[in-house]
Amino acid sequence: MPHCGYLSAVSRMLEIYRALRARGAPVRVATHGGTYEHLLRDAGVPYDQIGPPMTAARCARFLREELGVGSVRQSMYSDDELHEYATAEADYFRANKVTTAVTGFTLSTVLSTRLAGVKLVTEHAGSWVPPAFERRLLPPMRGLPRWLVNAAPPRVRFYCGGFNRVAARLGVEPVPSLAALVLGDLSLVPESPDVLGVAPADLEAWRPGRGYRPGTRLRYTGPLFAHLDVPLPPAVDEFLDASGGPVVYVAVNSSPPDLVRALISALPDTKVLVAATVHDLPDLAQDRIMVAGVLPSHLIMPRVALAVTAGGQGSVQTAMAAGTPVLGVPLQPEQDLNLALLERLGAARRTTPARAATDAARMLTDPSHRQAAARIQKAYAALDGPGAAAEAILHA
Repeated sequence: MPHCGYLSAVSRMLEIYRALRARGAPVRVATHGGTYEHLLRDAGVPYDQIGPPMTAARCARFLREELGVGSVRQSMYSDDELHEYATAEADYFRANKVTTAVTGFTLSTVLSTRLAGVKLVTEHAGSWVPPAFERRLLPPMRGLPRWLVNAAPPRVRFYCGGFNRVAARLGVEPVPSLAALVLGDLSLVPESPDVLGVAPADLEAWRPGRGYRPGTRLRYTGPLFAHLDVPLPPAVDEFLDASGGPVVYVAVNSSPPDLVRALISALPDTKVLVAATVHDLPDLAQDRIMVAGVLPSHLIMPRVALAVTAGGQGSVQTAMAAGTPVLGVPLQPEQDLNLALLERLGAARRTTPARAATDAARMLTDPSHRQAAARIQKAYAALDGPGAAAEAILHA
């Protein structure tokens, strides 16, 4: 059940879907619809639409109100909307004899799976999981000290209010904390232990205490990122091959267009390829800047000198799989953690639009960042993230 307001959520669900189908599993795909719903159609994947269709405008508002971005006093859905989605999903699960629901940020499944009595498997928390908090791996953020940032997730109920009001209406288990909101009965951790820095045995031995739903378990799967079946436009191919110095790839997905504009204007005088996705940014194009739409990043990352992203796990993993260093502008805590983990290993730097020019120039001239990314690339090459995710789901 991908949230089709997010390119990353759809692409990761496609990777898991293909791996499950390759193992002969009976799989259905369902969604509320949204901006990137077309990727399911483009991939030839049959799917069902559940509940009120999510329009592009509704998806845009969801992104403005999402975890770590919008006010902590709201739950991204209205109570009536959340109730309608949860009941429609539960009806769908029952009608189709679903035993396990796998989701990429369709958070209404936290309620609907309890209502229907099916298992919930999530992957959208990425590395933002309890062992990271307990080891104080989350970096300081927005002026808050490290100890507080790491202590808060299982202790606060940010964004949970609407979920718990609807849980009471449905007569199902409430969500005890922000951390619990993004975890399932089984939460896949789509990262390499080399990057997260938590041994597999320690991660899988973790057991929930206060602030979590009983029975929650964690499992490493390895990297999980998009291999979109989207052709590389000939003009983009020519731009990457043309002379003129190194290319910086800007792929700040699920972000306000003003942020993309600010980053482009701040970058040093070098060639820039922009994955504008759904943003209308033709005014940015000039001799050294090419603006395109949704691009197959796994084909582009090996051909660029630096990737500029918001730090979502999909984009940074695509870069690391290609051995390409990352300059990140995090918008929310999960992205901040992803970048901090890579920064610790020397493969990334966190920045702001105001510092982007200086930081990009340093990264383009310092070979140590690419060397660090190459070490992570080697670790990733030994892992089959989609396959491990499929096996974990089948044995959940």
